[in-house]
Amino acid sequence: MKLASQFQLSSWLPSIHPQVWSLAIGRFLSEVGTGFTLFYAPIFFVNEVGLSATAVGVALASASISGIVGRIVGGSLADSGKWGRRRTLLLATAILAVASVVFAASSNFTVLVIGSLIHGLGIGLYWPAMEAVVADASEIENRRETFAISRLADNLGLAIGITLAGFLIGIIGSYRWLFIIDAISFLVFFGVIYVGITETNQQETGGEKTQYFASWMAVLKDGRFLIYIAANIFFTIYISQIHSILPLYFKNFVIESTDKGFAEIIISRIFAWHLMVAIICQLPITALLKRCSHTLALTISAILWAIGFGFIWVSGTAASGNLAWATLALGVFAVAVVSYTPSAASLVTELAPENQRGLYFSINALCWAVGSFIGHPLGGWALDQPQIITDRFWLGFSFSVAIAVVILQYLNRILADSSSK
Repeated sequence: MKLASQFQLSSWLPSIHPQVWSLAIGRFLSEVGTGFTLFYAPIFFVNEVGLSATAVGVALASASISGIVGRIVGGSLADSGKWGRRRTLLLATAILAVASVVFAASSNFTVLVIGSLIHGLGIGLYWPAMEAVVADASEIENRRETFAISRLADNLGLAIGITLAGFLIGIIGSYRWLFIIDAISFLVFFGVIYVGITETNQQETGGEKTQYFASWMAVLKDGRFLIYIAANIFFTIYISQIHSILPLYFKNFVIESTDKGFAEIIISRIFAWHLMVAIICQLPITALLKRCSHTLALTISAILWAIGFGFIWVSGTAASGNLAWATLALGVFAVAVVSYTPSAASLVTELAPENQRGLYFSINALCWAVGSFIGHPLGGWALDQPQIITDRFWLGFSFSVAIAVVILQYLNRILADSSSK
């Protein structure tokens, strides 16, 4: 518990499991590397490699195909008594390091798709096991805070990575080195998991093949969970726009005072601001929303997404102050994300039987694959259209939030009915 005691930010932090802190350190270091590439990959492949925005969107969306396989396999491996969460995480980080090297070598659409497929497989294996470890190490009274700590580590790493990447590009003028740094960060994360994480899955081995099929069928028959999944896909589509579409939109469409879009250093600062707001607000927002039901917290997040997309529309259409509107939008998105992630993960944990957490988080992670599969090509298509269509694209997202809110209210009623029985 010495590691946990070093981070006594409030009275509940000493109760956070030491393995959560180890994972937080690893995730922080890995996300520094990811921050070097996450927001700059679309700009690199469109403006440097010479691919169209639609082609890049399709290539990035191909990760969803292998990601689906990875998430299905990853959930089963994480719940397996023979394999477990730890080995699944080690395999995932090794694959992600390979993917980053392939991205660094990409010079055409085919190689980009190969790298994307490898990356999707690694991400698919990673998330079910990662979320299951955090869920295993949490107690019901501090579950949202436990997930919030993990997300806080992610955001801190991304903020530092994005900031450093902007300066590095300005100095060396090469995007490819960003992917090499990302590969190194995954290897470091591999080492942290190998040294600092022990297996949290306590299931016994034996008869697992039949158990897998029965477990998957049980999850797919959980009506409450499936309703949540329908709403969650909207959130993952929205998040996919931040990571892959907005940087390119700011670079090529949003004009401040010249006939060119925002410079890379400006984009870097906008997204660093986005992550700083998320870092500052993560724990306070989590504590505030702890008084709310999970569905209410998710509804608040959905409304914030609608407001943020409205501000993006204004940033692309206003006669002046475009940078201010873009900055405001990313600030709203930051609060929307920190409202969403701990509550969503906590809700999945509460819906899932303890011996099926890997599978539940596997399907939860599939939402991200579906969100990317829909969001990346859709956003890429919008950026290849005349600007009037591209600008109104963001208003469409604002209006779509109404559907997500209706689904969440229905889920709230179902959960209330089931708890009263």
